[in-house]
Amino acid sequence: MQQQSPTDTTPQSASGRDGDEHFFASIPVPARWFGLTGAIPFVTLSIGGAFLSAAHQSLAYFTLVAYGAVILSFLGGVHWGRAISAFDQVVGADRFLWVSLGISVIPSLVGWATLLVPLAIALPVLAVSFAAMLLIDLQAVKSGQFPSWYGNLRVILSVIVISTLLFAWL
Repeated sequence: MQQQSPTDTTPQSASGRDGDEHFFASIPVPARWFGLTGAIPFVTLSIGGAFLSAAHQSLAYFTLVAYGAVILSFLGGVHWGRAISAFDQVVGADRFLWVSLGISVIPSLVGWATLLVPLAIALPVLAVSFAAMLLIDLQAVKSGQFPSWYGNLRVILSVIVISTLLFAWL
């Protein structure tokens, strides 16, 4: 099977056994490594929190929300970087910048707000926010603004993150 180069932005099929293998294999090793290790706090805090005493569970889940807010902010930062690097090449750059920078700032504000509300609200809001960012990122991949492997990475990590946030919420 032909390997996709790291700069290829052509969407790849993810059907069948070969497609499933390529889905993960298309992601550059450093992105896989850092992405998956970045998911460890989500898994450990949500699952580990379920086995702790009430006081420790509350701390674990607050730490989960805080980490989620930071990572949500990071995802917004990806769009900030894309916007400023593509600004000069875009027709209608002013409108593009308003939309792209808006998309980049909103996750930080939502993440910050989740630190100010009860966990019963913060956890599902973060889960929905990560789902929304996934949809935005997949649209950016589809339009060629990000390489296809980035969409694959975001799907894998979003499933992990959203699942752990909902697990902690329930």
